[in-house]
Amino acid sequence: MSEAQPYVQCDEQGVMRVRHTRVMLDSIVAGFEQGHSPETIQQQYPTLSLEEVYGAITYYLAHTDEVEAYLKRQDEQWDLWRAKSMASPSPVIERLRALRKSEVRKSR
Repeated sequence: MSEAQPYVQCDEQGVMRVRHTRVMLDSIVAGFEQGHSPETIQQQYPTLSLEEVYGAITYYLAHTDEVEAYLKRQDEQWDLWRAKSMASPSPVIERLRALRKSEVRKSR
């Protein structure tokens, strides 16, 4: 019998990913919580095998408290990045906002 492989690993930034892929556990959990089947989730992430999707879901179900705490930390990180980007947007974003504002004025 082969040795069990971990289906979820943390990368160097502390992001939980499915095995050695770039697919975040967040994505698998979101699909699962939305009621998608493992087969549907696998179709959305073709780099994953069906076994890896099932393994990631099993990991989530077996470590719900840990994963929920991780997801909360991820949400907090996104909120910080969003606030930072709103406080000092790049010149490209500023230009796009100005263009949008001028288009709205023209349409009135």
